[in-house]
Amino acid sequence: MIEAKGVKKVFGLRPVLRGVDLTVGPGEFVSLFGPNGAGKTTFLRILATLSRPTGGSVSIGGYALPRQAQSARGLIGLVSHQTLLYGDLSAEENLRFFGRMYGMQPAEREARIEAVLRAVNLGRRAGDLVRTFSRGMAQRLAIARAILHDPPVLLLDEPYTGLDQASAESLDAVLGEVARRGRTILMTTHDIERGLALADRAAILSRGVIAFQAARAELTALSFAHTYAEVTGMASVR
Repeated sequence: MIEAKGVKKVFGLRPVLRGVDLTVGPGEFVSLFGPNGAGKTTFLRILATLSRPTGGSVSIGGYALPRQAQSARGLIGLVSHQTLLYGDLSAEENLRFFGRMYGMQPAEREARIEAVLRAVNLGRRAGDLVRTFSRGMAQRLAIARAILHDPPVLLLDEPYTGLDQASAESLDAVLGEVARRGRTILMTTHDIERGLALADRAAILSRGVIAFQAARAELTALSFAHTYAEVTGMASVR
């Protein structure tokens, strides 16, 4: 579902991605770790069709990027550092707007809006303006937006940022359900325990390349932390 080969990205004279190779199969959940500035967000933006690679090839669901970006976008749900929400609309109005953009039929759209708001524990705030939401609530609504059209590919860039413990546990449940539905998930995170608990495979992006990857079954949190330190030269994922 996700295939990146030799992906490069240069900003001016500064190379950020130096040849990223990563494949994520249908229904697979991959957690991508790496230091701040390693290029994780840049890589996800390329996969989400929001940025063009300087070199290499990318495909989502068999669609080549950027040439077939329009077709690929319908397959993708994205949670980024920006919530992409409208503050002067309510939670359900935001979702209704995006549901129309996704081309959802009215009956299906309304049913999904109710379901995803309930899944992220915002059902009671459905009619409230987003500008009244805390950062954590807005993040949960952004996750609801991303899964509204039940996309086969979910791209998550640090989705736990700004969430309290209860909200994080709620997101665990949502992602677990999405994974059980056979969706393909690529998530960047700094949280070793949570990232490993959810994923089928873990990978480390360092110095512009995938420097390590292994199946979850082959790893423990301790062994992965040691590997992370060796690969990145940093003592901590954070």
